[in-house]
Formats: sequence, structure tokens, C-alpha cells
Amino acid sequence: MSTTELTSQLASYAGRLLRERFGKGPESIYASIGEQCITLHIRNFIGPVETFLLNKEEEQAFRYTRELMMKSLLPELSAYLSNTMAVEVGELFYDWGIHNASGMIVALIKTEGTAPDLYAGREEVHAQINEVSRLVQKEPVHTDSWWQNPRTLIIKREGILIPLEKELIGLGYENTLKTTKRKMEKRYLQDTTTIAPMLGKELSDIYVDWDLDKDTSVIAYTFTN
Repeated sequence: MSTTELTSQLASYAGRLLRERFGKGPESIYASIGEQCITLHIRNFIGPVETFLLNKEEEQAFRYTRELMMKSLLPELSAYLSNTMAVEVGELFYDWGIHNASGMIVALIKTEGTAPDLYAGREEVHAQINEVSRLVQKEPVHTDSWWQNPRTLIIKREGILIPLEKELIGLGYENTLKTTKRKMEKRYLQDTTTIAPMLGKELSDIYVDWDLDKDTSVIAYTFTN
């Protein structure tokens, strides 16, 4: 089966899962399969209840509802990737762009090791990402990045949690911590970095998520060109 057929089937399956869980599917899903991960870029995905919550400025309730839904959905997505596409998935990350009802799911692929993507500007991208991480929490123990497709740059960080954050997670404040970190990191990434112009791109969105148990994080930059 060709890559185009695989991505089409994956997008269709993910759309069906979202409709089953949320009662409304997205306008479109763009699936991309790479050596290191699989991404699903979701557009125009929000239901009436969620719109009501956001109109009432209940972002925390919106994110909490989606967290619950996604936790039930992601194991099925992982099983589909394993059984249908023979892909062994490691961590799964997701985030939502509330301002435009978009979203991104990133499934990291378990591999024996792939050659680094030595694209132009890589060192500067890592330097800027590490500086933002240092300002918000601490500098990562390890940073990696790669182009998933011409309009999507994936950045993976390892070892960024500080002791206070680990204590909050242990006390059950994971959702609050994620919401706060997202707001802070996205603000710093948008206001203090020059990654898009440095790469000759126009920024579309930034998505950020964490696997707090494994102390890893993924940032997905999407561009319009």
C-alpha cells in the first residue's frame, strides 16, 4: 500500500474516532508519516458544548473534557497504528489551538535509532528552544528536532521538569500544571523566538505537550509555506 493510501486511511480512521468520542468530527485531518513520528493535524474541530465553555471563559473545563476524551481515544489509535500499519508507537502527544479550533496529535515511533535531520538552522532552533525551556522550567537534558513534512517541524525535549513540578504532579495537579505550562511556553515561544523567520517560514501554529511520567515534551511548529 502506498504512503498516500496509508495516510488517507489513517486520517479517515482518526476522524471516525473523534466523531464517536466527541459527537462531531473535524472539518479535515492531514496525516503525515515519517521515520520518527506520525502526525495528525486537525482543523476546525469544536462542538457546541465546547464552544459554550469557551464563550464562558472556561478554558480549564474545556481542556479537562478533552483530556478525558483523548485518554480513551489514544489507546485505540495506538492499536490501529500497530495492527494496521505495523508501527510500534512510543509516546503520544496532543494539543489544541483554541483560537482557531485546530489540533495536533504526534505519535513517536519506537526505532532502533535514526540519523539526525541536519537541516539548515538546526543549531539555532535548538538554542532558542533551550533558552525558552530554561526561562520557563529548566534547560533540557537533550533536544532533538526534525522536519516531519515541509510545513511541520517537530522538536522533542527530554529532562525538563523541575522538582516543584514533579511534586505538583505527585499531588494530582497534572492538568493544572499542563494548562499553565502551555500558556507560558506558547507565549515565550511566540514572543521571544525568531524560529519562523530564521527558517524562512511564516508561522501558522505552535502545539506543545508533555509526557510528565517520562519527563519528555514535544513541540510542533506548523507553517503556512
